[in-house]
Formats: sequence, structure tokens, C-alpha cells
Amino acid sequence: MRHTHLALLFIVLAALVTGCAQPARVADPAPEAFPLPVHYHTLDNGLKVVLSEDATAPIATVAVYYHIGFRNEPQDRTGFAHLFEHMMFQGSDNLGKMEFVKLVQGVGGSLNGSTRFDYTNYFQIVPAHVIETVLWAEADRMRSLAVTQENLVNQQEVVKNEVKVNVLNQPYGGFPWLDMPQYANENWFNAHNFYGDLEDLDAATLDDVRSFFDAYYPPSNAVVVVVGDIEPAETLTMVQRYFGDIRTAPKPAQPDISEPLQTAEKRFNRFDPLAPRPGLAFAYHAPPRGAPEHYAMTLLTMILAQGEDSLLHRRLVNERGYTSSVYGGINMLLGNPFNYEGPMLFTSYLIHDPEHSADQIMADIDDVIERLRNEPVDAATLDRAKVRFRSEHYDMLASGFGRADLLASYALFDDNPAGIRDIEPGILAVTPALLLATAKEYLRPTNRTVLTLEAGAQQ
Repeated sequence: MRHTHLALLFIVLAALVTGCAQPARVADPAPEAFPLPVHYHTLDNGLKVVLSEDATAPIATVAVYYHIGFRNEPQDRTGFAHLFEHMMFQGSDNLGKMEFVKLVQGVGGSLNGSTRFDYTNYFQIVPAHVIETVLWAEADRMRSLAVTQENLVNQQEVVKNEVKVNVLNQPYGGFPWLDMPQYANENWFNAHNFYGDLEDLDAATLDDVRSFFDAYYPPSNAVVVVVGDIEPAETLTMVQRYFGDIRTAPKPAQPDISEPLQTAEKRFNRFDPLAPRPGLAFAYHAPPRGAPEHYAMTLLTMILAQGEDSLLHRRLVNERGYTSSVYGGINMLLGNPFNYEGPMLFTSYLIHDPEHSADQIMADIDDVIERLRNEPVDAATLDRAKVRFRSEHYDMLASGFGRADLLASYALFDDNPAGIRDIEPGILAVTPALLLATAKEYLRPTNRTVLTLEAGAQQ
């Protein structure tokens, strides 16, 4: 908006100097599109390949995403997707245990892996001249992971310890990212303990692991993404060279992850003996990803719960002093509003002072949200949210990993990585009327789950 004001000032000054009538205001130009090359291929064995060049710096991100995550893991093996993420660092035919990590770090690169709702990913950020070595290493573990009893037992203990450290023995462990899906959803695939029940982790056998690898880690269930200082044709040749002869297997059937319409508010309470202060979280089922209402909901979450200028921060922090911070978003703490498949929640939470009750805080939250459901957001507020979204979105696209993550998600879920180009137009197309209609439908109390966390042991 600052540039618009300056342009108008120059027009007024020019009119005063020349004595001519002020010319008609020229409409603001449409925002320039962010440069986003996308080259998409599918190998004969079903492996998807996405390449996107960016010569800003002599580095590249190599990412391999498998279409298996928290919610589509086998029903009797909770936490198995996460367990297998750890197994992937235990060696392969040509690389011993943890040698993949040493290989990448030895050239000054960084790497990691993670398990999310609908995928497990592995990525490396390296100098561009070692891309071929990294592709060879990723292909080696896709082809010949060291699935042994020793590795399984070792990683079972690692994951169980991680659950104990990060959830069971941690104040606010799992609140609300692990808790809320289990309370708000009805379908088991969306509502089970994603980190894994300790009994299920203990029950995993070597045959389970081998079957899991064969079912979910073939090339037909994966995408390789390379973003950075690359030559696309040359890079595609490398991918074909190392991945092209890996065994072909049918793409595994995906479970039904749909959620029934919620028609009544849900309320739950849980105790946290380690928490020093109580917590409050609430969640609404979000519109389907990519729908016009989804873009509107993305902006609503920013207006409501992101940043110090958000409506909830103003009310709950600045005016009432209930808390020091309010957080919220779609796919919060596990990703962003675009890197998932299937049903998702808009979740918001805060840790608050014990002298204020959850009911008291929810009354203020309801007042803020009901205004959004009954009064159109003013144009200035909507414009600020769009500008902020574009800034954060461009930061993501300019990051090698951020771009790779979106490209991989849209390739896996939509078979259309170039679909990430539709995100910005979808956001810019949101109107106050669409925002109001979306708030009225999706921010209704009957679409909400409220979770209170009570500090201290249960009496």
C-alpha cells in the first residue's frame, strides 16, 4: 500500500506543478508472479520426479517423499510410520549404519527426515556439485535398506525413548498437536496416537518391518524432488541412472480417511501432572484443501491467531491479560495449510494463568469469533492478511526445502506439482463476502472441539 500512496502523491504534485487537471487514477498492477519453474516426470517404475532450478546460490535440496504418514499406517501398528523413518538411517547395501549422515555432513551439507500426516520425508541440503552422490545414496536405501533384527530392536528403543522424552515426561507433551486430532476426529486413521502406543511399538516384528518396506517404500509410492542450482535435463538423467532400475511394485491402496460432518460441539479435559499452568485449545474442521473456502480459512487463521496484531492476541493478551501468547493455524505444528491430504483442523491454543477459567477465556474467544461470523472483515484487514501471506509464501518458495516440500506434496497428493502456482491466486481471490461465508460455516460452535489441560495430577 505504501507504493500506492507514493504514486498518488507524485500525481498530485505533477498536477499542481503543471496546472493540469489530475489524471484518472490508474489501477494497481497485478502482482508479479514468483518465478517458479517446474519440470515433472514419471519413470517407468512409477517414481515421480520434480525438478525446479534456482541459481540464486550454488546449493541444492534433494528430497524423497513417500506417501505414508501418521494417518495411513496399519491399524494395529500405531507409530509404525514414525518407527520406519528411524529405520531408514540404519544403512543399506553400500552404506553402513549412519554413513548416509556422515556422507552429507562431510561435504558441508545438512539433512533430516520427518513423519507427517500423509508422508514421510528425507531431505538433504548440499553444495550443488554433489547432487549425484546424494541421489545415489537415496536410491541405495530405497533399493536395499538394511532391515535386520538388530536394527529393528535398536530403533524400537530409540522411538520409545523419544515418546517418553517428548510426550510422556514433558510438560504439555503432545498438547495440542498430538492430543487434538484424537479428540476432534472420529475416523481411526485421523484419530489414533500418531506417535505410537508403546505396546504397538514393542509388538513390531521383523516380518512387519519387511512387509511395511515392501508395501510403502517402492518407487511407485514416492517422489524425488531436486530444487536449486541444477540443470534439469542433466539432473533427470542422474535420477534415471540411480532410481530407474529399482523394483516396481503396485502403489499401495490408501485407506478411507474421510471425516463425518461434526454437528455438535465436543469438550474434553485432560490432566498434566508436569504442567505448571493450565492450557486451552480449540479446533475447527477446515474446508477441503484447495477449495475457495480453504484459501479463505487460511486468511481467517492469520487474522484470528497469528501475530501480535491478530484479533485473539489483542483480546486475550493485550486487553484481558490471560496469557502472553496465542498460537493457531491449519495443520499447526506439523506443517502448513498446503502440505497434507485429506481432512485437517484449524487449531489454536494458549497457556494461561490459573486465576482465569477456561470458560471465562472461551467467552472472550466466542465474542471475537462471532463477530467474524456476522460482520464482514474490512478491506484493510483483509489486504494486510494477504500481504503477510504473500511475504511468508515467497519466503517458503525461496527456500530450497520449502519449495521442495510443496512440490513433493502436490506431486504425491494431486499428481500436479505445478499446482503450487495456484496458491497465490487462490489467496488473492478471497473477498470479504467469501471470508464471511467461510467463517459462518466453518467457525460455527457445532464444528468445534474444545480441550482444556488441567495442570497438576488428577485428584
